[in-house]
Amino acid sequence: MSEPIVLAIRVDDPILADRLTAVLSGVPGLRLARVNEVGDVAVVSSQREAPEQDAALTPREIQVLSLLAEGASNKSIARRLGISVHTVKFHVASLLDKFEAIGRTDAVAHALRLGVIEL
Repeated sequence: MSEPIVLAIRVDDPILADRLTAVLSGVPGLRLARVNEVGDVAVVSSQREAPEQDAALTPREIQVLSLLAEGASNKSIARRLGISVHTVKFHVASLLDKFEAIGRTDAVAHALRLGVIEL
């Protein structure tokens, strides 16, 4: 039998690190690295960064973002939130600016990566 693959886990979130350790500890052919041991492979994750304070989202922007994630059109978002299409366009433009996104889908992708919204 060949040597096991040594997996180093470097995760800022201790709860996530514990969960990963529990899941991976029983995998055949895999050994978790000891503290400060260099592994053959590493799982590395740092804390999710929230938008900068200047770019903090308003509650309405989060609502619009959630509806964008569902694939809703501006007209549909306006109806569901009881606001004008013009106001929706304003919120979408603000979201694109705050996330430095190139489009609606990109804004949603950034928000998901940052943990601002969940699907």
